[in-house]
Amino acid sequence: MLRFIKREIGDLVKSWLIISFAFAILISIEDIYALRPSWTMLIAFGIALLTAGIGFLLHELGHKFVAQKFKCHAEFFSDNMMLVLAVIMSFFGFIFAAPGAVHIRGTINKRENGLISAAGPFMNILLSIAFLPGMFLFKGLLGSFFAYGFMINSWLALFNMIPAGQFDGAKIYAWDKLIYAIMAITSLAFVIFGIFF
Repeated sequence: MLRFIKREIGDLVKSWLIISFAFAILISIEDIYALRPSWTMLIAFGIALLTAGIGFLLHELGHKFVAQKFKCHAEFFSDNMMLVLAVIMSFFGFIFAAPGAVHIRGTINKRENGLISAAGPFMNILLSIAFLPGMFLFKGLLGSFFAYGFMINSWLALFNMIPAGQFDGAKIYAWDKLIYAIMAITSLAFVIFGIFF
């Protein structure tokens, strides 16, 4: 059972909405610059909320859930500067999405740290798998929704598997190189598949 404090819930909702808004701009950037009807942006926001936004939300909740299982204090803090930067960058056709992070306090070993770190990108991989069938079952806008959900979560997983610095991949690699390889290769394969689908 996840445990939250009031401020944390506000930070999660704020980050979910703003990062979704940034991705909505990215999705509909051509329509925005061409001054096409505003409903295009509304559709894009709905798609972003349920794909990129959900990907971010479940990624962070994955970290929090596993950390709390290991009796750690795990609390999400939004990064307002990075949220503003994400929105600004979206108008230039790209996003560096770092809306915040789960801060963890407690005594953990390398294995537990690796499992906590793996939980985030693992949620993105699971979401990619969940979106995958819809790419084949549906056409038009609905098919595009599933394709976008698959692609954005594949990219989120792969990005977080970078084995350096504070990325999840660095902690997973330090814990178990085989699990790191499986997750990194799966994420990369999904991204490549999405590109050529």
